[in-house]
Amino acid sequence: MTQDKRHSRRRFLLATGGIATGAMASVHSPAVIAADTKAKFRWKMQTHWPQGTWYYDTIFQTFADNVKTATDGELEIETHHPGSVVGTSDVLRAVQRGTLDSAFTWPAYWIGQIPVAGHLNGNLGTWDSHEEMHFFMYEMGALDIIREAYAERGVYQLGPYSAAGLAVFSTKPIKSVSDFEGFNVRSTGTPAKVFEKMGAAPVSISGEELYQALQTGVVDGVHWGGVAAGWGMSFQEVTSYILRPNFLGQTNGEVMINMKKWDELGDDHKQVLKTAIQATSASASAQFTYKDHELMKEFVDDFDGELVQMDDNVMDEVRKYSMEVVADDAKKDEKYSGKVADLLTEFMQLTGKI
Repeated sequence: MTQDKRHSRRRFLLATGGIATGAMASVHSPAVIAADTKAKFRWKMQTHWPQGTWYYDTIFQTFADNVKTATDGELEIETHHPGSVVGTSDVLRAVQRGTLDSAFTWPAYWIGQIPVAGHLNGNLGTWDSHEEMHFFMYEMGALDIIREAYAERGVYQLGPYSAAGLAVFSTKPIKSVSDFEGFNVRSTGTPAKVFEKMGAAPVSISGEELYQALQTGVVDGVHWGGVAAGWGMSFQEVTSYILRPNFLGQTNGEVMINMKKWDELGDDHKQVLKTAIQATSASASAQFTYKDHELMKEFVDDFDGELVQMDDNVMDEVRKYSMEVVADDAKKDEKYSGKVADLLTEFMQLTGKI
């Protein structure tokens, strides 16, 4: 690699603000600035985010562009919208087999195959901020355990990217614990299990069908990340309420990579990807959170919507049931979910939430 190329890569890595100190320290390591290969890598990466949503380009496409820039074109990621290569439900298998080299997607889809993936998404009532999520994953070591589980499937788990909070758009004004009884909510992963314990009726529906499901009354409410993420799906047009507060302060997507493709990379390319996902997560959290606040005001002012402040004891119940789900899943998957559950209990105690 030429000196100019090394400087180009370093400029990118130093410019990606908001990442953890540990990641920044690794930017200066010899492995990052001393390439050991001239090989070109071109990957197919598919997302679950529909093309046309603001975050498809601003976050997903930007991640791919930044990786290409940081590797001086040595790693080029070809981005694909949902269903363009495989159906969303087949993405994990496609990455395992190499039909897709990588995916920028949602861990909740795989909890039947990789139970600990639910912890990567996040558990309701736990993380209040991006910083809390980040130190749980990286400093407390939860991500290391999750990576082991994915590796058994022939997949490298690069890491989480933030979708900010988990908000529910609703056609009904859910305010008290009793209001959840019979509430048909589109939900996935561990949140669906928590909502079920609350008395709701979770329904699993693909993203492409959610607008119509709300419009026709198939579901009463949906969650698709935070307010801004749901806004990108036009939920504000077919709902009257947004439930407050967020059920989770930070919820995560993921980037996973075919293990053979990961192993082909040099240490410098691997470090670029690890740094890029942390930078993307911090940037996405800020973008989503900022837009959440702007769009909630617009929801009230321009759509005659209402922000429903739920009773204080609702989140107490959510947190209680969430930890019950964590304990239940730990018994079914002691090897991985059990270990992360222990870390989560430690986290909850450390942060004074239990």
